[in-house]
Amino acid sequence: MSPPQLVEVAGWLAAASQVTVLTGAGVSTDSGIPDFRGPNGVWTRDPEAARLVTLDAYVGDPAVRERAWRQRRDHPAWSAEPNAAHLALVDLERSGRLHAIVTQNIDGLHQRAGSDPSRVVEIHGTLSEVQCLTCGGRTTMAAALARVAAGEADPACLRCGGILKSATVSFGQALDPATMRAAILAAAQCDLLLAVGTSLTVHPDAGLVDVAREAGARVVVLNGSATPYDAVADAVLREPIGTALPELVRVALAG
Repeated sequence: MSPPQLVEVAGWLAAASQVTVLTGAGVSTDSGIPDFRGPNGVWTRDPEAARLVTLDAYVGDPAVRERAWRQRRDHPAWSAEPNAAHLALVDLERSGRLHAIVTQNIDGLHQRAGSDPSRVVEIHGTLSEVQCLTCGGRTTMAAALARVAAGEADPACLRCGGILKSATVSFGQALDPATMRAAILAAAQCDLLLAVGTSLTVHPDAGLVDVAREAGARVVVLNGSATPYDAVADAVLREPIGTALPELVRVALAG
């Protein structure tokens, strides 16, 4: 039997016509991709790993870049498969209720699960591409990793010789303005914002909750630990994401 609060939230979901889902690392942990700040998170276990995604350190230290390329080569995203949470959002989309998925994740698992790419806003970018920090040129991550496999520890841009980095947003790097506008619009246009698997501590991402509330939307937080927005949310579900999100969608669609 579903917890009473989950049943109540499922009723809200069933009645909603424009649902925006904000997803964080907690959605992908069941796919074998560790989060960053949790008890077994990447940065919890190895605080130095945060330097790999800090722009100044990446640009200024070739050793950091070389380690970053090794990490990209070995990233669990390449072998990960979408889990039940990703698939539940596909079911929600097919019901006609899903307006957008705004994701902090860079693993592409929402699209691989079957979510319409045009409805997925990747506010932290994508691991599947690389970008030159000098000329802005892009290529595939697969092509860059092939160069790493061939012996280039820190492959440079083939166009201008500049530093290459994954097309993801590092600390100290600005979010893409057009992407952020799309995320804000998705929050402003929804009648229910479901924040799943995100600590809601990173801004301006977390501020999307404020945008949705100010537009009159209900806000539901589904996360394994407390967030700064729990006090203002209409409901907080402290349940395992891999089972609670599919159950939430199942009950909503059954109603």
